[in-house]
This record gives sequence, structure tokens and C-alpha cells, in this order.
Amino acid sequence: MTAYIALLRGVNVGGRAKIAMADLRAVLTNLGYTDVRTLLQSGNAVFDATGDEAEVEQAVEAALAGELGLTTRCLIRTGAQVRAVIEANPLAGLNDDGSKMVAGFLSEMPGAEAAAAFDPVALDPDNVRVGDRVVYQWCPDGISNAPTVGVFVERKWKVVLTGRNWNTVTKLAAMA
Repeated sequence: MTAYIALLRGVNVGGRAKIAMADLRAVLTNLGYTDVRTLLQSGNAVFDATGDEAEVEQAVEAALAGELGLTTRCLIRTGAQVRAVIEANPLAGLNDDGSKMVAGFLSEMPGAEAAAAFDPVALDPDNVRVGDRVVYQWCPDGISNAPTVGVFVERKWKVVLTGRNWNTVTKLAAMA
């Protein structure tokens, strides 16, 4: 069994794609996953499962659509991968407030051409860095006042991104 973290994209934000965390736990349990726990109301779950990331991701997305009629992307990371994101944080010296630091988890890295042509670091050179399937963003004036790196990355790189503030990332890592 592997400890996985599920990051649902765009749920319970702005009144759309609503899902109760009890329903999310039920869906994951119905898939045969064990030790299922959720964090906050924004589509974060930690659980144990067999299978690789891609299999788990597809199973969760299909079950959410089939059982709840919810179509959304689900990015899966292992607990070890999320801990590696924390350890590799190139902006660690800047982020003194976890509510102003964002990890934008990517469905995949972009192709070389897209990455070269559209560098999100250019949006805020002092506060944005790209890691392994993650974009780090420090938002010293708050997330709502920072450049919209996630929108830029999704449009230009043609990948899915779901962001979590640093407080959530560290709690999920500890839960896994």
C-alpha cells in the first residue's frame, strides 16, 4: 500500500463543483482505499491504496463522475512526493507566512518548447520558481494580489494546475 494525496481541482470554490468531504471520503472508501481522511473543504484527501499514480487518478476521477456526477481533475501525489516538494522549496527563505506561499501542482511538466517560450518566472522573477511538477509562488502581498501564475501556466503550457497554500501542503504531508 502507498500513502496517496488527492488534490481535486476547483471544487468548493466560488459556489461551483461542490462536494461534501463526507461524500469524497465515501467515494474513496468505495474504491477500496483505506485510512481515508480529508483536510479542509477544498478537495484534499489522504488515503492508502495499491496501484500507481495514474491508475489511482483515473479511478478517482471516474468514481467522482459516476457516483456524484462531479467532473473534475484529480492530481495524485504520494506522501513522499509532497514531502520532496517541501524539501525542494527554492523560496524557503522568503516564505514566513504559509498562507502567502503557494505550491501549484502540475498534471505534467510542459514540453520543452512551451517551457522555453512561456516561463512563469517572468511574471514575478523574485517570487516564482518551477520545480518537478510544481510551480512555487511566494505572494508577499497576499495570494489575491499576486500575478495569476496558475492561469498563465494552464493556458500556455496546456497542463492542469491545482494550487494549495503552504499551510495545507505541510498538513497534507504530515497526514500522509
